[in-house]
Amino acid sequence: MTLSLERDAQRTRPDPPAKQDMMTSAPQTILMCPPDHFEIAYVINPWMEGQFANTDDGLAHRQWNDLRNAIAKHAQVALEPPERDLPDIVFTANAGLVRGQRVILSCFLSKERQGEEKHNRAWFAANGFEILDWPQDIFFEGAGDALFDRGQDLLWVGHGFRSDEAVPALLEKRLGCKTAALNLIDPRFYHLDTCLCPLAGGYLLYFPAAFDEKSRALIESLVPPEKRIAADEEDALKFCCNAVDLDGHVFLNDASEALRARLRDAGFTPVITPLSEFMKAGGGAKCLTLKLVEA
Repeated sequence: MTLSLERDAQRTRPDPPAKQDMMTSAPQTILMCPPDHFEIAYVINPWMEGQFANTDDGLAHRQWNDLRNAIAKHAQVALEPPERDLPDIVFTANAGLVRGQRVILSCFLSKERQGEEKHNRAWFAANGFEILDWPQDIFFEGAGDALFDRGQDLLWVGHGFRSDEAVPALLEKRLGCKTAALNLIDPRFYHLDTCLCPLAGGYLLYFPAAFDEKSRALIESLVPPEKRIAADEEDALKFCCNAVDLDGHVFLNDASEALRARLRDAGFTPVITPLSEFMKAGGGAKCLTLKLVEA
């Protein structure tokens, strides 16, 4: 039941893996999209305000390549082609939600991103995924708002800004897994993955103030105190929770020394990979990636 309590990057881009190797050559496969057409061309979240046409193309490519290269040491990297006039397609976390060989594609709230949907559908279809039906009148933004717990059979689902309140119950029916519905209340943290990151072993890195009181209580009821790593606002604004958990490593834009120490104490190795250009669009390491291996 649903619980309620790159232009330059073209020279450095790796060859896409063969389709038949997509899910078998590595324990995890990460989908990314080169930032060939990335820019701030509109405003759909608070981070974009005042940033119109204010990105450094060369720096964005270097930062994206640094993240890709760091991840490639621990997982296979698959690539979705960039598309002109779709600058945010670089944020592959929002392409959909994967479980096994099935995917639920995103149904974007913002008209500026709705053009990505046909390209996401084409990529997943071409790579052998079963595309599950989703009602087009219920907005859902994929793994930006739905994150599998790493210690229990549970799907954390955020709503309040981009994804509809009906999403948790519908995901439960489509995927057959228990969901925990979390209401987001701070527009700076408009997707769940900007303020919550499930870590291996059932740990949870999150920013409590991004959630309403009922959602905070739900998190506390499902995750024991010793497994909860609560970030403060300073770290949250560095998008410390917009992190990628791979092979005992946590890849993130930045974090204070205190938070890095807490992660190490829990057995994780923080890997800082600066992503200032993508932060201008409201995205960090997690936004730029999508896990394609989800049990």
